[in-house]
Amino acid sequence: MKNVKHEKLKIIPLGGLEQIGMNITAFEYENSIVVVDCGLSFPEDDMLGIDLVIPDITYLKNNVEKVKGFVITHGHEDHIGALPYILKELAAPIYTTKLTMGLIENKLKEHNLMKACKRKVVRHGQSINLGAFRIEFIKTNHSIQDASALAIHSPAGTVIHTGDFKVDYTPVFGDAIDLQRFAEIGKKGVLALMSDSTNAERPGFTMSERTVGKTFDNIFSEHRNTRIIIATFASNVDRVQQIINSAYKFGRKVVVEGRSMVTVITTASELGYLDIPENTLIDIEQMKNYTDDQMVLITTGSQGESMAALSRMAADMHRKVSIKPGDTIIFSSNPIPGNEKAVSKVINELSAKGADVIFQDAHVSGHACQEELKLIYSLVHPKYAIPVHGEYRHLKANAGLAMSLGIPKENTFILRSGDVLELDEEQAKVVDHVHTGAILVDGLGVGDVGNIVLRDRQHLAEDGILIVVMTLERYSNQLLAGPDIVSRGFVYVRESEVLMDEARHVVESALDGCMDKHITDWGKLKNATKDALSEFLWKKTKRSPMILPIIMEV
Repeated sequence: MKNVKHEKLKIIPLGGLEQIGMNITAFEYENSIVVVDCGLSFPEDDMLGIDLVIPDITYLKNNVEKVKGFVITHGHEDHIGALPYILKELAAPIYTTKLTMGLIENKLKEHNLMKACKRKVVRHGQSINLGAFRIEFIKTNHSIQDASALAIHSPAGTVIHTGDFKVDYTPVFGDAIDLQRFAEIGKKGVLALMSDSTNAERPGFTMSERTVGKTFDNIFSEHRNTRIIIATFASNVDRVQQIINSAYKFGRKVVVEGRSMVTVITTASELGYLDIPENTLIDIEQMKNYTDDQMVLITTGSQGESMAALSRMAADMHRKVSIKPGDTIIFSSNPIPGNEKAVSKVINELSAKGADVIFQDAHVSGHACQEELKLIYSLVHPKYAIPVHGEYRHLKANAGLAMSLGIPKENTFILRSGDVLELDEEQAKVVDHVHTGAILVDGLGVGDVGNIVLRDRQHLAEDGILIVVMTLERYSNQLLAGPDIVSRGFVYVRESEVLMDEARHVVESALDGCMDKHITDWGKLKNATKDALSEFLWKKTKRSPMILPIIMEV
């Protein structure tokens, strides 16, 4: 019997490489596509007024008949946040674990998508068949419960995608990572390992989440007489569990503040992922019935976000809580790269109010450091290494680890979003590049703000706007009224009357020049006005505001 020639497997990252966030990867074999994760990222500083950024899924829409479903590794925003937007354009079933599904359903309810969207909850150790693929969920540890690695079995071979993970032998809730299963699959032969690179530059092991619980106990015993406020990530359910444990041990009541925090904690406790002793959790309205030494507040805002609860408390804008001298405030997180300035500002504001701010040792990462990555590589023995989840330097560090463990350089791939990697037992290579990109969400508008609108916003933010209003007589184009000049964000008009008068004369003489040449086309009149005025203002002020001429006709 002749050998049946298998097709190759294609791996196509559509986001999440060279950045933290917006994770989404397509796996394609013949007529089947499975999409792993569907996350958002938060806007860069130069994206003025943008709320969220989601991936461009043009490639999936062009191959919609092949898409069998979304398989989600865990419930963080950078892995599930874009789902409600993407599902409106591409209806496909979702497969994931219980807590992750609970968090996704919160989003689907907000967007009225519950009826339209098929969902299946999967347990660790279970497999699902999607087209040509069989996908197995493997238990891992992360800073949120129910995180999974995926073994993606295809006729061309098996790919293991670790998701975001760490190796925690003593997790707060549930079991440790299923290293045995990684080893078993590794024995059978693994084509490629796609592993989390976030901490690939850090030597050693990531500390167990339990160690933070001990730190909390110590802080609580040292600060028995003050109110304790702890800022952490809303999604870190285990961290919240440990704060509740310490609060209960020291006889304190717990208030949860911040919308995302309340949502996650409600979902987690309903699904049985949080164990809250009776009468420990109280509503923020009941706070006044307790003294400071009986209180713990768990709040959002550990990243210095301006609208989060802690930042509003620091700026005296919070309706229910104001910071008092003697409050103990714990930052149970590390600043995400790029947020250092915002975090530092909040810490300064809190310290200026007399609060005692603690940010040492009250956090451990949810991502694997070098020794844990080496452990997974050694158990899995992949033929090819494909680092994922991180900026370029993180991917490069992870690739370096793979090579140090004997994976040849030519079998190690640092991909860019949009690359199409084709692989089978014989070889792997990047064969194509598909369209990818970022779609900006502003309010209810998805994708209606593009580069041109952002450029205008940047221009307005930097130089302001001048509006020139003039009334012309129909047919003769004689100037009947104006030109009136309105300035916003350019100069303060009352203190710049001379400049405004001169600007008016400049516009008048530009219009006179047009009359002499018998130019009647409004477009040309507007351009002449713009050119003359911008040249004059640049000479006078070295600024170039946006100029909008408005012509009315009588």
